[in-house]
Amino acid sequence: MNNEETSEELRLSILGMRCAGCVSAVEGALAAVEGVASVSVNFADHSALVKGHADPTSLTQAIKEAGFDAAIMEGFEDPAEQEQQELQRYRTLMKKAAVAGAFGLFLMLSEHFAWLPEIGSATGLWLWPEVALITLGILVYSGWHFYSGAAKSLSLGQANMDTLIALGTGSAWLYSCIVIDYSALLPSLAKHAYFEAAVVILAFINLGTGLETLARGKTSSAIRQLIGLQPRTARVVRDGIELDLAIELVGLGETLRVRPGEKIAVDGILLEGHSTLDESMLTGEPMPVEKSVGDEVVAGSINQTGSFLFQATRIGRDTALAQIINSVRLAQSSKPEIARLADKISGVFVPAVVAIAAFTFLVWYSFGPDPSLGYAFVTSMTVLVIACPCALGLATPISVMVAVGRAAQSGILIRKGDALQTAGKLTCLILDKTGTVTEGKPTVSSVEAIDNQYTETQILHYAASLESGSEHPLAAAVLRAAQEQQLALNKVKQFEALAGYGVTALMNEQRVYFGNKALMDSKGIKFTRYNNRLEKLSAQGKTPMLLAVDEKIVGIIAVSDPIKHDSALAVQHLKALGLRIIMVTGDNQITAHAIAKQAGIAEVNAQVLPQDKAAVVKELQDQGEIVGMVGDGINDAPALAQANVGLAIGTGTDVAIESADVVILQGSLLKIPEVIGLSKATVINIKQNLIGAFFYNTLSIPVAAGLLYPLFGVLLNPMIAGAAMAMSSLTVVSNANRLRWMKFDTEK
Repeated sequence: MNNEETSEELRLSILGMRCAGCVSAVEGALAAVEGVASVSVNFADHSALVKGHADPTSLTQAIKEAGFDAAIMEGFEDPAEQEQQELQRYRTLMKKAAVAGAFGLFLMLSEHFAWLPEIGSATGLWLWPEVALITLGILVYSGWHFYSGAAKSLSLGQANMDTLIALGTGSAWLYSCIVIDYSALLPSLAKHAYFEAAVVILAFINLGTGLETLARGKTSSAIRQLIGLQPRTARVVRDGIELDLAIELVGLGETLRVRPGEKIAVDGILLEGHSTLDESMLTGEPMPVEKSVGDEVVAGSINQTGSFLFQATRIGRDTALAQIINSVRLAQSSKPEIARLADKISGVFVPAVVAIAAFTFLVWYSFGPDPSLGYAFVTSMTVLVIACPCALGLATPISVMVAVGRAAQSGILIRKGDALQTAGKLTCLILDKTGTVTEGKPTVSSVEAIDNQYTETQILHYAASLESGSEHPLAAAVLRAAQEQQLALNKVKQFEALAGYGVTALMNEQRVYFGNKALMDSKGIKFTRYNNRLEKLSAQGKTPMLLAVDEKIVGIIAVSDPIKHDSALAVQHLKALGLRIIMVTGDNQITAHAIAKQAGIAEVNAQVLPQDKAAVVKELQDQGEIVGMVGDGINDAPALAQANVGLAIGTGTDVAIESADVVILQGSLLKIPEVIGLSKATVINIKQNLIGAFFYNTLSIPVAAGLLYPLFGVLLNPMIAGAAMAMSSLTVVSNANRLRWMKFDTEK
C-alpha cells in the first residue's frame, strides 16, 4: 500500500452497477490492483475514486474482469453530453416499461374478463404457447440488461439486484411454461400461469429505474453548473492580434481580452482596464466585485461592464474553478462513517435474500395448503422481487451528493464527507481573530508625535523606513500609510527584526526602535508615563506601537484591524445554535478583549502563538468538547488539523487549503451556521433514508414470504411487490433532493 499523502487521485466512471451490492464487488476488484492505496465507490453517481500509483489501464481492466465497464474521467466533462446520455437512458427505460406494461395489462384484463381459454383446453393447447413466446420476447427486450447482468455476476461468483430480478421473473416464465406443458398432471388450483406477473414486474422496475435516473440527475446539478461556468474558448492576444482559441490552447503568461458579458476563461492578473465581475457562482456572494489593474480575476466569473486585458497565471486543472470542481467531486465520493455500515449490509444483502426465498419455497411446499407448489412458487418469487438493496445503498451517498452540491452553490466547499456528519455535533467553536473575526487588513488609525522636535509625518517616515525590511502584517499597514502620503523612505543599516517585539536599525546615524512595550522594556527605554494612552488605544481594539530615537520615546502609531461587518451577527447565530464561542489570538489581552466585545464573544484566549493553538483545541477536546476551529488555513494549519472539524476562511480563490475539512470561499462567518445547519439536515436526511430502506426491507420481506397468511389469509401479489421495490429507491432519491431547496436562517 502506498502512502496516501503522496498518492495520485484518479476518478473512473463505472458502467453496469445495478445496486449497492455491486459497490463491494467494484471496490474489491480495484483494491486488488497493484499500487492502489484506497478506493471509494459512489453508487449515487456511478463513479470510483482511486488513490495510489496504479496504472489506469490495469484499473479499467480489473473492473471489466469483475463484470462491469469503466472509463477514466479527466478534465471538464461536457455536462450537456452527460445530460444527453442520462436523458437517452431514461427514454430507453420508459420504452421498455411501456412495452412490458401494455402486454401485462392486456394479460390481466384477459384473465379478469376470461378472454383467454383455460390452460389445458383444446384451444389453450395452441394459444398459451404463443403467449409464452410473446412473453419471452418482451422479457428479452425489456429485461435483457437484468439477465445479462445476472449472468455476469453468476460467472464471477457474485450476486446483485439483477440476480433477484432475473430469478423472480425468469422463474415466473419457466413455471408458467411447465404449467402449460404438464397441465394434465397438476391439480386444477395449480393451473395458473404467471406471464402477466413477469412482464408487469419488469414494467414497474424499468419505470422506477427511469424515474430514479431522472431524479438522480438533479443531484449533480451543482457540478454541472460549475462545469458550465468554464467557457470553451478564450480571446488570446498574440503579436497584437486577438484570436479566439480553444481553452486547451491557452498558455501560462498569455494575455487575454475579456469583453462585457463574457466569462473569464482562466485565472490571472488584470493588466489593463477596469470592470465589475459577478463571482456569485464561485463564492455565493451576490454583489459584483470591482476589479482594477493588479487585481486577481478567476475562471468562471462573469464580466459585467468594461473590457479589459489580463495575464494568465493559472490554467487547466490549476484554476480556482477546477479546484472547486475537484473538491466538490472528492467530497461527493467520500463516505461518512454511517455510509460504511450501509455498504457492509448491502454486500451480503442479495445472498441473504436468495437464501430467504429458498427457505420460503421449502416451507410453503412442505407445509402450505393445496396447491402447495403454486403457493411456494408465488411467495418465493415475491420475496425475490420485493427485496431492494438499492434503497439501502443509495441512502447515504445520494444525500451526501446533494448536500455537498448545495453547499458549493453557497460558496462552501465541503472537502471531507465525515465533516458533513460531524459539523452538526459541534459543541465548541474556536475563532481566530485576524482575518476571521476581523478583516485581516490592518490599517494605521492614528499617528501621534510626543516629542515636539518631530511631526506626525516624520514619525510615520521613521517607522516606515524601519519596517521596509519587515514582512509582518502590521509593517505592511505602516508602509501602506507612508505610500499614501508619498513619503520617500530612507535606507537603514544594521536592521534587526525581534520576533514578538518589533524592529530596530540605524537611521541617520541614530539608533531607532519601533515596536511594543516589551521591546522598550528590554532596551531599558522608559515609557510608563504613556501607559494610560496605550491602554486607551488597546481598549478601542487598536494595537499601539512605540517609536524611540536614541532611547527616547518620540511617537505612537496605532494600527487597527476592524471586525467584519457581519461578525457580530454570525456570533449571534452561532450562540443561538447552543455553541460555546472562544476567540484565540496572539494579540495582547486588552486589544483582544476589545475586539471580542465588539463581536459579542465572552471567552478570549490572548497572546497565544500560532503553534500553540492546536494545544488549546486538544485541551478543549480533553474536556469532552467537540471542537470546530475557524482560521485562515495557513498559520492555523495545526489547529485546523487537530479540531474535529477544521473550517478555513478563504477569499474566493483559496480552495486548496489542505488542512481544512471545510473551506468558506466568501470569507464570511455567517457561512459557519449554514455549514452546521446543512450538516444537521443531511444527517437527518440520511437517517430518514436508512430507516425507511431498512424498515421497508425488514417488513416487506416477511410479508412477501406469507407471514400474514395464517392470520388474515393475505398473500402479497408479485406485481405489487415489483412496484414497491421500484418505488422504494425512487423515494430515497426524492427525499435526498429536498436538500437542494434547503433555506438557511442566515438567508431569510
